[in-house]
Order: sequence, then structure tokens, then C-alpha cells
Amino acid sequence: MSDVLKRLAAEGVSIWLDDLSRERLTGGGLSRLVASERVVGVTTNPTIFRNAIAGAAGAYDEQLRELADRGVDPDEAVRMLTTADVREAADVLRPVHENTGGRDGRISIEVDPRLAHHTAATIAEARHLWWLVDRPNLMVKIPATIAGLPAISAVIGGGVSVNVTLIFSLDRYRAVLDAYLSGLESARRSGADLSAIESVGSFFVSRVDTEVDRRLRARGPAAAALAGRAGMANARLAYQIYEEFFTGPRWDSLAADGARPQRPLWTSTSTKDPAYPDTCYVDGLVAPGTVNTIPEATLEAVAHHGAVGGDQVRGRYAEARADLDALTTHGIDYDEVVQLLEEQGVAKFEESWADLLDVVAKRLADLRAPVAS
Repeated sequence: MSDVLKRLAAEGVSIWLDDLSRERLTGGGLSRLVASERVVGVTTNPTIFRNAIAGAAGAYDEQLRELADRGVDPDEAVRMLTTADVREAADVLRPVHENTGGRDGRISIEVDPRLAHHTAATIAEARHLWWLVDRPNLMVKIPATIAGLPAISAVIGGGVSVNVTLIFSLDRYRAVLDAYLSGLESARRSGADLSAIESVGSFFVSRVDTEVDRRLRARGPAAAALAGRAGMANARLAYQIYEEFFTGPRWDSLAADGARPQRPLWTSTSTKDPAYPDTCYVDGLVAPGTVNTIPEATLEAVAHHGAVGGDQVRGRYAEARADLDALTTHGIDYDEVVQLLEEQGVAKFEESWADLLDVVAKRLADLRAPVAS
């Protein structure tokens, strides 16, 4: 492990890889990253799976051929392909899971993004994925849509570990944390072991800057001077909310029964604007008890030249609030921005899922054995 990555670990930051593919598994790439302690977890999403299967179809041919012979439809084939990868990754990460008492060594898989606005279907899908992967270090990803909030509570209440994704808004983050605590309270009533439930809240960072910066630069030099500040300001204020939720009587009661805090997970932390340092969203969001999920290119950049200078979040809340408040003076509506980003996030994952289904459907058709006459 590089000295930079060691410093991050010492500051209480867990690094999870934001990528997975059959090639990474069979070629030993993930095993090497885990063995070297460069990463202690993995996240996936529909775009990652689309890229993996479309970009390296040969790695999936044997399983695809078996699925074609069985006559399964593309939806079922996608579920089988992705859960097979996640199950194997969970096994690679199992030693980390055991050595950290379940805190890390986690692998996430997302519910079908087409269900983002359907509570009952999301609950059913999450429970099915938990059963299908059948690994204790799984996390099921549920989007933080309005329909997703009661699903989070219900799934946590059933003892399933959850990665809440597509969080952009501070108000929505409060609702996510409340849903998590409600889920833990439900799990406790049913007699579940609260210490076995782990959760993270995936708060998106660079996408906020991409949208806000575009609007700032359209408003002239004075506004453009604020570019590159909204994403980290938003994340720092989310951490302040995290600190508020995991103190006080409600949390103390759950913690006494073994519950764990839902850790903030910074995602969308690869730099989208080449004008910004390629490690800025890792260096600038160091805080204890956080996770930063990054693609391998960003991981290598952080290991090589990351600038870890201690806690970069606590003590900067007033600065962060001032940065977000300044947006209003330039006519930028924060609520409109975060709502747009949520809608775009759901739509992008739906598009990736549709592309993935199309790729798999074509491969199944190519491999399906002709029916004997």
C-alpha cells in the first residue's frame, strides 16, 4: 500500500473500488488490489455492468451459452450474470469483511433502476437480490428517491444491508438517515441482530460541480469564480448532518443494542473537469468514518500523488454553507439543481440498464442453439 493510502486509512477513510468485471475477477485484478490493501470494498452500478459485459463479451460467453440453452429471457440473464460477478467478488472480499468486523469487505449491487419510483417492487427486488447472492458482505443499492425511502426502512428492517445511492440533496440526505434509523428500530422490534446490519449513504460530488459550474460560467466572471466549490461544500454539510443524526437519545438507544452508523460514502469522485486536480474529491473530503469509492485510474492517481492533509471536513461547515449560499446571489436555485441531478441519475441508470439488456439479448440470440426439425 502506498504511503498516501496508508494516511487515508489512518484518517478513517475506507477506499472502495467503483468497478467490477468478469475479467477483473478471473484475471486476479481484484484479488491483487484487495491483498495489497489498496481497496477494502467494491461498488457497482448498471453502467459498470453494461461496460463490463459489452466490452468483454467473451469473458461471459460460457455462462451466456448456458443461459441461451435454457431459453432464459434477457432480464433473467442479466440478473444471473451480474449476481455471479457480485457473488465471486464477495468471496474475494470476505477476509476483509471478517477482519474488520463487517465494516468493510463489502460489495454492492443495485436494484433494477426501472423500479426507482416503485416502493413495493424495490423492496421485493432487494430481498430477492439478498437471497440470490447469499453472502453476508453484500449491500443492496436502493436509490434515494421519494419511493425509495420507505423501501430503505423496510429492507433494513428485514436485516438486509443497504447502500443508499443517488443522494444529491441535503434535505433528502436527512430523510435517508431517518429512514435508516426507522429501519433499525423495526429490525430491533423483530429481534434482529443490529450489529449484522451495515449501511452507507452514497452522496454524489462531482456531478454537482458539473451542473453548478455550467450555470456559474454562463453568468460571467464573478459567478465563475465560485466554480469547483459546490460539490465539496454540499458533501461537507452532509457530513455535518451525519454527525447530528448519530448523537442523542434516539441513536444512543440503537447503538446500545449494537447498531452501526450509516457511513457517508462519497461517490462520483473522479474529476470531470480537467482544470481540477485529479485527486481533489478524495483529498478534499477526508473525514473519519467515511468511504470514498473511486475507479482504478483515480485510485492510482491518489496512490501516486494524493495530498492527504488530515481532516478536511469538520471545522469547515461555515465555509461550506457560505459557498452554497453564494449560489443564490448568482441566481442558481440549489433545490432545482439537486432535483435535476436526481432525475438525470435515475434516467442514466435506466439507459445503461436498457443498453445492457440489449447487449445480452443479442448475445443470447447469437448463442441460442437452433431447434431441431
